[in-house]
Amino acid sequence: MDIRFSGSRSGTAPLTWGQRAIWDAIRKTAPDDHYFNFGRVLAVPRRARPLTVARAAEVLGALVERHESLRTRLSTGLGTSVGTGPGAAPSPRVPPDAEPSQVLGTAGSVPVTISREDPERLMEELAATAFDYAGEWPLRVGLVVDEDGTVSHIVLVFCHLAADGLGAEIAVTDLRLLLLRGAVPGPTPPSPLDLARWQRAEQGRRVARVAAEHWEHEYRRIPPTMFDRRVAAPDEPPIWRAQLVSRAMDLAVQRIAAVYGTSTSTVLLAASSMLVGAVTGHEVCAMLPIVGNRFRQDAAQAVTTLSQEGLFVLDVGGRSFTEVLRAAKPAALRAYRSAYHDPGDRDRLTERVSRDRGTRVHPYCCFNDMRFIDRVDASHDERTVRLAMEETTLTWPLSQDQLNCRFCLHVTGERSGLGVSLTADTRYLPREGMERYLRDLESLLVEAAFHETLEPVG
Repeated sequence: MDIRFSGSRSGTAPLTWGQRAIWDAIRKTAPDDHYFNFGRVLAVPRRARPLTVARAAEVLGALVERHESLRTRLSTGLGTSVGTGPGAAPSPRVPPDAEPSQVLGTAGSVPVTISREDPERLMEELAATAFDYAGEWPLRVGLVVDEDGTVSHIVLVFCHLAADGLGAEIAVTDLRLLLLRGAVPGPTPPSPLDLARWQRAEQGRRVARVAAEHWEHEYRRIPPTMFDRRVAAPDEPPIWRAQLVSRAMDLAVQRIAAVYGTSTSTVLLAASSMLVGAVTGHEVCAMLPIVGNRFRQDAAQAVTTLSQEGLFVLDVGGRSFTEVLRAAKPAALRAYRSAYHDPGDRDRLTERVSRDRGTRVHPYCCFNDMRFIDRVDASHDERTVRLAMEETTLTWPLSQDQLNCRFCLHVTGERSGLGVSLTADTRYLPREGMERYLRDLESLLVEAAFHETLEPVG
């Protein structure tokens, strides 16, 4: 079964800033670059049932036709492939300085996997191998069918070059509308082709210059890297992920954010930075928060990868949590503005500053809040929160050989509480240090919720 589509135009353009940023990360993580694949599961709305496989394919074709990123692949223009087959890593034959282009296709087909298994399991299977970035369309599709052959769930797995988390949510929303109404209201959102051309024009260059000034100023004062001490005996493989799921942390963060008049994301970013400073011994902490970059109205509904790293810098040495959080709000705003930047500018200024300082400068320390809903509530009492700490769980869901970072903190909303996962290079932070960091983060936030002098952030 295939999804067939026929769009209204084709074309070639340079990569957008978001595409370039994720492509750099993919290259540095290969052959473990399936790490960047992610998916969504849509339970077919009752009003759209019964849904035949043929009708589902028709609707999915309309989705791909509406969003050009879902039919955009890469090409180096050098006669070499950036992938060597389904699930392949980027080809070593591509020169490191080769800049791929994005190529929008007009027509084609996407294969569909039809299954009766659990949709979450099917999503994991479809995401388990890296995309062929030149030869494969950047969307994998699975249909879960009932015994009568009708579709109960639609599974989408995205190549990160085609969409980020917010872009995937827009795609799923549009898919639901197509199932229910047969159409999506409103104009077609801009495509990566359009964004790339805007970013290269004068207005885009002005935005890029402002961001570059922030990066260069801060790169001249931060520690060259946050995790700079190698561990004598790292684990094998060296990259591990620990995930803490804590209802207590969720309740504590909600209380702190409500009292301070700020977001739970800023609370977590401040606390995470404070602990990184404590672990590494640096009085200035630099973290790279992943920012959605959907501030421009015309890009708000675009299915593409707009998310990029911002630069968050905070003085944490000798400060209480209250002092750190008060400083975090303006620092976060500066970081969010810096995230919409040209990675080429960042590469050049990194080389310049590193040369001037006589050492390579890069934080290798990132923070990604993947939640879409922010809940704040000052009413949670201390007894309830401390009892909830007994429910906290810690697991080790992932290990691999390569990662383009040394310390990556991801925040998710789980059914049983706040999920905070730490993916780290054990050559710089051993597994026992990873577990201790997550446990200390929970303890810090619970203590701060009830034993700090909490005042609203101005």
